[in-house]
Amino acid sequence: MKKRRNWIKVVFILALLLVAVVIDWPGGLKIQYKPWKIDVKAPHFSIKQGLDLQGGTSITYKADLSKTPGNQQADAMSSLQKVIENRINAFGVKEPVIQTTKVGSENRLVVELPGVSDVNEAMDLIGKTAQLDFKTLGPTGQPQSIGLTGKDLSQATQVYDPNTNQPEVSITFNGDGAKKFEAATAANVGKPIYIFLDGQVISAPKVNEKIAGGKAVISGQFTLKDAKNLAIQLNAGALPVPISVIQQQTVGATLGQTAIKESLFAGIVGVLLVMLFMALYYRLPGVIADIALLLYSVFVLAIFKVFGVTLTLAGVAAFILSIGMAVDANVLIFERMKEELHSGKSLASAVEVGFKRAWTSIRDSNLASIITATILFAFGSGMIRGFAVVLIIGVLTSMFTAVNVSRTLLRIVVKRKIFTKSALYLGAPKEADK
Repeated sequence: MKKRRNWIKVVFILALLLVAVVIDWPGGLKIQYKPWKIDVKAPHFSIKQGLDLQGGTSITYKADLSKTPGNQQADAMSSLQKVIENRINAFGVKEPVIQTTKVGSENRLVVELPGVSDVNEAMDLIGKTAQLDFKTLGPTGQPQSIGLTGKDLSQATQVYDPNTNQPEVSITFNGDGAKKFEAATAANVGKPIYIFLDGQVISAPKVNEKIAGGKAVISGQFTLKDAKNLAIQLNAGALPVPISVIQQQTVGATLGQTAIKESLFAGIVGVLLVMLFMALYYRLPGVIADIALLLYSVFVLAIFKVFGVTLTLAGVAAFILSIGMAVDANVLIFERMKEELHSGKSLASAVEVGFKRAWTSIRDSNLASIITATILFAFGSGMIRGFAVVLIIGVLTSMFTAVNVSRTLLRIVVKRKIFTKSALYLGAPKEADK
């Protein structure tokens, strides 16, 4: 029964490996077999790269919550983050990072836009409040609101004036907004309705007749980019609280490519040296640990792709650190096994007892690392949180490969008597091999 259970684990590990390889395959794996007309293409996953690897723009905003009650501030920051996310997603930026944080008494919003080099364009899109208001001239000659605002909008779309071919924004009101707009146009035939954006008049079309159906057009001296950005801002909604820029920086793509190459080189050299040491010092069990380490790398890479982990230089450092921790678990196991062999136990017994006694040390050390990484994620920001996420994933995966992969493979080779005590315990006499 135990032997059967070991082979079931092997099949399970191989199945996981196959799935991970398909996910890790660059550009997605495609299988074609013409005689049977088989054409299978696996979903393509890619690793998200942070600003320091891909290049782009990072902007840090301070949110003004002075007029927001204390019990509503958390909701205001959450709403602010959502509005910014909607604007950025509509802008077409791939894999943006938008997160809120608190430094002292300041509430901040950190926006990272990979691939965006025009920081001014990004700030114009993000920072405008997009408060839309419709007004008419009151009895005193001063503009007065008709109760129709951006909250009554259903959709905004960039279009072109059919007569002048100038960019403009077509807006559609929701049910209540359509009624308000119809009533306002009916009461102001022959008069202009002023359209205000953030307190500034951007258009003042004259009403020729009552307009039903809840549709209107905002025209003005718009460029194509201005019209598109206005449509994005109106669709996303107004910012719930005022924000101001406190820090901005642009990271060049050349720096990112250099960092990627250097990090990959350092990681590959480090892994090869560790694998060489394990094979030379622990012999065949060391080779098994190397196999587990390769599987660990494949599994972690697949997890990064599936869950969309944004990889930064700090994340690369955490990944390399977790490789060392994965090897450390095998070292603890093998040293325990050597102690058991030295005390006279059989090889099979030494493998089982060695894993059992090493497990508490592995569990406690990895648990301490997870707790530390969780604290970094909870109170850190930016690259620190990225470091923490990668470290947690790496630690959990290393526990799986060290305890399951290494243990299962060792059990199989012991049962088949592929190696002896002297192959594991350096210096052990050959006559001790039993």
